Amino acid sequence: MSAFPDSHALVELPATGKTELLFLLCHGVGGDGAQMAPLAAALRAQYPQAAIVSLNGPERCDDPQCGPGWQWFSMLDRSPAVIAAQVKQALPGFVARVRQWAGHFELDWPLVALVGYSQGAIMSLEAVQAQARLAGRVIGLSGAYAWLPEAAPQDVCVHLLHGMQDEVLPYQPIVSAARELVSLGADVTADVLPGIGHAIDPRLVDKAMEQLRTFLPGKLWREAVLQAAEQDRYGGSPGKP
Repeated sequence: MSAFPDSHALVELPATGKTELLFLLCHGVGGDGAQMAPLAAALRAQYPQAAIVSLNGPERCDDPQCGPGWQWFSMLDRSPAVIAAQVKQALPGFVARVRQWAGHFELDWPLVALVGYSQGAIMSLEAVQAQARLAGRVIGLSGAYAWLPEAAPQDVCVHLLHGMQDEVLPYQPIVSAARELVSLGADVTADVLPGIGHAIDPRLVDKAMEQLRTFLPGKLWREAVLQAAEQDRYGGSPGKP
């Protein structure tokens, strides 16, 4: 296998055997890949055959109040219109990095998951809205949408997790976005847990792992129902009268 696409990324590979899944972890503003360590550890325990890649944002953080690390886009002006414009400008580079890592491991897009916290969640959520066939799952912790979704991302499971006491990105807009996605036919879960602020809290991590383990996408559910109906109809194996 060739050298990794990004020498600054933190990469964890399966101890043995083939890489079957890819999780790309995206930190919050002012952080770095190491910030995502609690999620990386939980994913490693649950998915031993996954490659877990914690990325750094493409720019040094330009707001000293946010920390000394990296950013996916500038947050100096936090007005909604400016943030939306910044996200739109940053998306092509973000999408290209996702595709580059998937290509490196020779994995098709349904086997790729984006896991974002805060600003990293914004980028991950908007990336699958903007680009079809990019990732099969998105886990967004303490995140938001730059725009209210106008369409359901096709064949993507979206898992939203938030603290009820989050004062940086309050939970109400993400709940509104989840309701909109449900109305559009998306596969989405939304969990808002009490007593949690803006943080990668262990309770949010545990809930994210639970949703990854147990959530059945609507497409698979519909296929299972149709298969069962066909079996009932013919009284045997599907497709055999």
